[in-house]
Amino acid sequence: MEGQFQILFDSMKIEMQTLMQTQTVELKESITNSIMDKMEEKLIPLVEENKELKLKIGKLENEIEFLKRGEKKNNVIVFGLEEKETSAYELIQELKKNLKQDLNINLEHYEINKIHRIGTKNEESNKSRPVLCSFVNNWKKNEILKNRKNLKTINISEDYSKEVLEKRRKLKAELFEERKNGKIAYLKYDKLIVKENKNSQDKRKRESSASPSSYNTQTKKYQTVSSIKSNRTNAFDVMRSRSNSFSNVTTKKQ
Repeated sequence: MEGQFQILFDSMKIEMQTLMQTQTVELKESITNSIMDKMEEKLIPLVEENKELKLKIGKLENEIEFLKRGEKKNNVIVFGLEEKETSAYELIQELKKNLKQDLNINLEHYEINKIHRIGTKNEESNKSRPVLCSFVNNWKKNEILKNRKNLKTINISEDYSKEVLEKRRKLKAELFEERKNGKIAYLKYDKLIVKENKNSQDKRKRESSASPSSYNTQTKKYQTVSSIKSNRTNAFDVMRSRSNSFSNVTTKKQ
């Protein structure tokens, strides 16, 4: 009897342990789900707020970029202008002299809004610092940039921000590759513009259309030469037959 009670007790004990374990797992899952639901409820407004903040930051960055671009719209950077001036007036005179000499462009004082050297002067280095020149009107800047390839002693470029310069630097490899493939490619601010080259397309068309005609011409020449050779052979045969017939006639007379 005692043995049966012991077996029954052990069985009940095992069942209770299994039940407790199951209830514990279910309780843990319930608590976890409850916590996750509450966290999601609290996170939803934070996520929405984060989205709104990202949109606002994006708009602010675009506005800042627009302001930077507008600020530098009339600016150019001059490289290679010898640094020997003692005032802004002398710096303007030196720039005017180079533009007149190389580009035949007259630059007046009232067309310049501001002009100064960029960076800190290094007494140990003989290298001249770049010059930032801001014009009153955008058309004067465009006139200079349009003809800058004729400059001999100085170089002039657009005034770009560091971010734009970095983007342009990364696009240069792709720019050279597109040009190598015969396409028209150039950088416009921080974008790479690629267009099909009509001249190269026309050249390919002419080459493709010219190849069959050249083949036909060569074929005709070959046929003509062949016919001439065959005619020559036939003429020799005729002469040979005539000589044979003449010799036969002579023999019969004898």
